[in-house]
Amino acid sequence: MSDDIDHPACSNKRPIVLVVDDSPLVHRLLKARLRDEAIELRHAHSGKEALDIIHGNDIATVLLDLNMPEMDGFEVLRALGNSESGTHVPVIVLSGQQDSQDKVMAFALGAIDYITKPFDLAELRARLRSSLRLHRLVRMLSERAQLDGLTGLWNRSHLDERLEQLVTTAERSNRPLSVALLDLDHFKSINDNYGHPAGDAALQGTAEILTASARTSDIACRYGGEEFAILMPETTPEQAQVLCDRIREAMEARHWPAHPDRKITVSIGLCGSDGATGQPPEQWLAHADAALYRAKEGGRNRVIVTHLGKGRPRLAAAG
Repeated sequence: MSDDIDHPACSNKRPIVLVVDDSPLVHRLLKARLRDEAIELRHAHSGKEALDIIHGNDIATVLLDLNMPEMDGFEVLRALGNSESGTHVPVIVLSGQQDSQDKVMAFALGAIDYITKPFDLAELRARLRSSLRLHRLVRMLSERAQLDGLTGLWNRSHLDERLEQLVTTAERSNRPLSVALLDLDHFKSINDNYGHPAGDAALQGTAEILTASARTSDIACRYGGEEFAILMPETTPEQAQVLCDRIREAMEARHWPAHPDRKITVSIGLCGSDGATGQPPEQWLAHADAALYRAKEGGRNRVIVTHLGKGRPRLAAAG
């Protein structure tokens, strides 16, 4: 299971800067001269290698050479502009070509800056820092648009986007994946008996428990109303069930100041697979939702697990 941080409150990782150049000398020079910058420097020696790295990582800035064999920098810029994962990656062109038409073409294809070789390293550092600030601001704005205002968790829009990515990755690499839907039991009675502030406190408290219980690789979201979701990459159904039971037990044990004598429990529907299933993202949510319904019908405060695979889904109960 991965330890990569994927939570809106976690942004302390060093930004990744990718150098794309077919010259080993340029790579050695930039590695030496940028070693004091607060960045993680990665290297690609061809356009194809660069695209593979960009599509699999959160790249903060690309330093791109134009004159490369097989796939030149213009082709890389075109490919980035045509891909969803590369559209918002800032690209600074580092090129020995000083023709104004090359500069116009690079900017037209999406480059944010153009530096000619041989370049001044102080100027490069200044322009790189400016690019990293831009990337950070764009990312902050994007994250704010995908956060739930009440709980601070990711919202439904982010859930749908990440689920599609994770299912695609799991199917392609035949890796485990699990998805859980959680619903607060008898939530309406909390609002009716203790008021909406108590209901809001219950939702916020649930979000705190999800954040504290989930691992750094998990993606906790507010699904809507009193429902929440957790996406668990690289996680088998058995591993996910352990996590869901931990959340269920934490909810049952929590003390609520607005109603100290009233417990709040949670029902959880979980679906997962050890490998490829052949099922689209919407079916994962449908299976998790069906398992959640069975948890509610079975008495609430429990976890129902659906094991997905190429064959017929299998059910298991816990709690």
